Amino acid sequence: MKVFIAGASGRVGTKLTHNLIQDGHEVVAGARNIEKVVKNGHVTPVKFDLHESVAEMAQAVGKVDAIYFTAGSGAKDLLQTDAFGAVKLMQAAAQNGITRFIMLSALFSLEPNKWRTVKGLDGLTDYNIAKFFADNYLTYTALDYTILQPTVMTDKSGTGKITVDDVAKTLSEILKYQNTKRKIIKMREGSTPIDEALSQI
Repeated sequence: MKVFIAGASGRVGTKLTHNLIQDGHEVVAGARNIEKVVKNGHVTPVKFDLHESVAEMAQAVGKVDAIYFTAGSGAKDLLQTDAFGAVKLMQAAAQNGITRFIMLSALFSLEPNKWRTVKGLDGLTDYNIAKFFADNYLTYTALDYTILQPTVMTDKSGTGKITVDDVAKTLSEILKYQNTKRKIIKMREGSTPIDEALSQI
């Protein structure tokens, strides 16, 4: 497959790029700083900014089989990037006839009543609000979406199981399973192998 990643130079986007290449995919790596994108013959770096118009995004994305949204503003630009930027990318996908859209979100993004009660989420209210609106919009589109909702991510090495550290691996594996379409997947630490967990969704 040919896959577009928004936020390809970020922490998750970089790992996701490596995983998709290993699985035999071609990656169009969208990033504001394309010099930070993974250098590989199967990766095409593309200048991509979530502040741009839908038409400009559609042109940057081109014709691909799936889109990943892994971008994040780091709380600096939540409305323009994490909320409206994501929505514009969904619109660009529809404009280009791309139906598969995989969104990296946050645990309980669509359940505001839990934000103040779950450890680690209580200090992320503005981020969760941005994700709430982006995810809600996605569920009302005609796109074959998957929304992955991991708990707070860390930089420690992954285990190959469904844990915080394996977000990028889980994102790449989602592409293999038809049953993940139009699904919201909550991801927390556990002992179930990724393939097994996704096959049972």
